[in-house]
Amino acid sequence: MACQSFIKICFGGTVLSAFFDIIDVVLIDVFKMGDFANYSALDKALDSYYLLFALIKSLKWEAMAKWTSITLFIYRVIGVIMFEITQVRWLLLVFPNLFEHWFLFWAARNKWFPKYALTIKRLIIWLVILLIPKMAQEYMLHFARATPWNWIQAKTGLLK
Repeated sequence: MACQSFIKICFGGTVLSAFFDIIDVVLIDVFKMGDFANYSALDKALDSYYLLFALIKSLKWEAMAKWTSITLFIYRVIGVIMFEITQVRWLLLVFPNLFEHWFLFWAARNKWFPKYALTIKRLIIWLVILLIPKMAQEYMLHFARATPWNWIQAKTGLLK
C-alpha cells in the first residue's frame, strides 16, 4: 500500500513539477522576481533535482523501461553539464529533456495500461512520438528564444 501511495505522489509530483517548469518564466515576470541572468542555471539545477526523484522511482520498472529511463536521464545530465560549461545553446537541442516525457508516459502506462508490453519497436515509436513536442519546446525556448509570456501579455493583458 505504501508503494502505491509513493507511485501516486511521484507521478503527481512530476506532473506538477513539469507544469511549474513550463510556467516558471511567467511566474518570475508576474511576481517581479528580477531578471533572467541566472535563470538557466537555476532552472537546470531544479529540473535535475526533481527528475532525480523520478529516476529513482523508475529503477523499479521492468528492465527495458528502467534502462531507457537511466539512459535518457544520464544523456540529459551530460547535456546540461556541457551547456553550463560552454553556454552553447544548441547543446540543449542535442540533449533534450526527453526523460521527463518518458517518465510520465511510462508511469501513466503502469497506472492505466499495465498489460501494454514494451518491445524494441514500440519503444522506438514512443520515443519518436515523445521527442517531437519536446524538440519543438526546446527549440522555441532555448534556440529561438521565444518568449511566450510576452505573447500571453499582449493577447490577454492578464499578466501586466
